[in-house]
Amino acid sequence: QLQLVESGGGLVQPGGSLRLSCAASGFTLDYYAIAWFRQAPGKEREGVSCISGRDGSTYYTDSVKGRFTISRPNVENTVYLQMNSLKPEDTAVYYCNLNVLGRDYWGQGTQVTVSS
Repeated sequence: QLQLVESGGGLVQPGGSLRLSCAASGFTLDYYAIAWFRQAPGKEREGVSCISGRDGSTYYTDSVKGRFTISRPNVENTVYLQMNSLKPEDTAVYYCNLNVLGRDYWGQGTQVTVSS
């Protein structure tokens, strides 16, 4: 059974860094695009970043460009989101997403709180 598990969230001061992980089990991520979304309290879930399964091309929403980096090492069935220069407005629950044959799979989410 396909399962996604996020980890790496926590409390960090503004300007700090975190690295989120999205580990897949029951499925090989090769050749599939993986996306990170986030949802802040009272707001809709928004796409943050994604990485192609074909050529490794990446996408970032404007608010995180230059600060976040998505990666998927070939030897690991895991996708990472390196988050630098964090801001209070980055506070949210972060989810990874995989779409297989039109069906969306989500992890349980990991909380990121940026506060002094």
